Amino acid sequence: MARKYFGTDGVRGLANSFPMTPEIAMKIGMAAGRLFTRGEYRHRVVIGKDTRLSGYMIEPALVAGFTAVGMDVFQFGPLPTPAVAMLVRSLRADLGVMISASHNPYHDNGIKLFGPDGTKLSDDTEQQIEALMDNGLAEGLVPPAMLGRAKRIDDSQARYIEFAKRTFPRHLSLEGLRIVIDCANGAAYRVAPAVLWELGAEVIPMGVNPDGFNINFECGSTAPHAMAAKVREMRADFGIALDGDADRVVMSDEHGRIIDGDQILALMAKSWSRRGDLKGGGVVGTIMSNMGLDKYLAGLNLKLGRAAVGDRYVIEMMREGGFNIGGEQSGHIVFSDFGTTGDGLVAALQVLAVIADEGKPASQAAHLFEPLPQVLENVRFNGTAPLEHERVKSQIAASSERLNGKGRILVRKSGTEPVIRVMAEGDDEKLVRDVVREICAAIRSVAA
Repeated sequence: MARKYFGTDGVRGLANSFPMTPEIAMKIGMAAGRLFTRGEYRHRVVIGKDTRLSGYMIEPALVAGFTAVGMDVFQFGPLPTPAVAMLVRSLRADLGVMISASHNPYHDNGIKLFGPDGTKLSDDTEQQIEALMDNGLAEGLVPPAMLGRAKRIDDSQARYIEFAKRTFPRHLSLEGLRIVIDCANGAAYRVAPAVLWELGAEVIPMGVNPDGFNINFECGSTAPHAMAAKVREMRADFGIALDGDADRVVMSDEHGRIIDGDQILALMAKSWSRRGDLKGGGVVGTIMSNMGLDKYLAGLNLKLGRAAVGDRYVIEMMREGGFNIGGEQSGHIVFSDFGTTGDGLVAALQVLAVIADEGKPASQAAHLFEPLPQVLENVRFNGTAPLEHERVKSQIAASSERLNGKGRILVRKSGTEPVIRVMAEGDDEKLVRDVVREICAAIRSVAA
């Protein structure tokens, strides 16, 4: 069933345009609040946000919606998405909200919803919210004496800092390590440097001066080469680049060589398997995970589950298969022993724990397999369905034949922005690049 407001990761779009308008935000608050009001007690919702200018518009609209249906609102201010998921459970809230468009530019924004268990809502629950948004909101309005109240929670950042530190092994320390941390001028700009410093590291912060417009701009996990350059410049031991809401991470070794989500999964699978802490007999990746990761894990007698793109689908497969580590190549890494969603800072701490324990530089510890050549290109489109066009279908089929079983092609529509993602990988890098270029040209020819 087609959905009107929700995509693969909540509601997202250009700020002050459908569906990211104050009116829609208020309706989301009213509908979600009504759906999660399930008793006679005072219900509560927690709200965090990143540093986008439009957060000042979206947050009060949500608050109005929730209070109108009788929910009390706890407002955290700038805080990572995984912190909101954690605090939903810690504060025994009925619902959690994160106002963020994650890795998108400042002009976009989004609304992510978490249930009382700290997990993102299912497709079915989101459809129920959409149904209420379009019909029946007036029935949920409470009388004046039952209106909800809103208040700021001042210690939310301190709570998350302590939570993140507790995921790092007590017998280890980051003393002696010089670490560059790029916070993308986003939600973790205060908490991430504090965690690393309190664990003993010498911290070199980047992207910690948000102005409402510079979130993810030439920094963070979508532009990790800025962090890698700073690592080389400062002769640091390690680099960490978070995205705007800090639920994903990309890292680098002391030479500035990038460590992506697939390498993180390989490292953690090897380490936790040796310790006897790995569950499920492997890890969960996605359809985008590099085939080199498949081969590496097979050599360790471990398996790679492939979920649809999106940490929500990774988490679903983890739960179904009993896995406790999963993630995406882009840097969403989930450790179910610690949390219920992707957490860039916690993932970085787990990698640092392995490096500190092994006593090896990151260049030796964190590059465990050679990725197969993989090319990804995005093609923007306007209101059409290019993947349904016969010209595009025939080009994809012809390109698959050219690979002749020595690689794979993945073409999909993004769930968070109007782009088609074209990915191919295989042994022959030139052939892979040619295949991607041909498919993108076919899409552009029908999507203009």
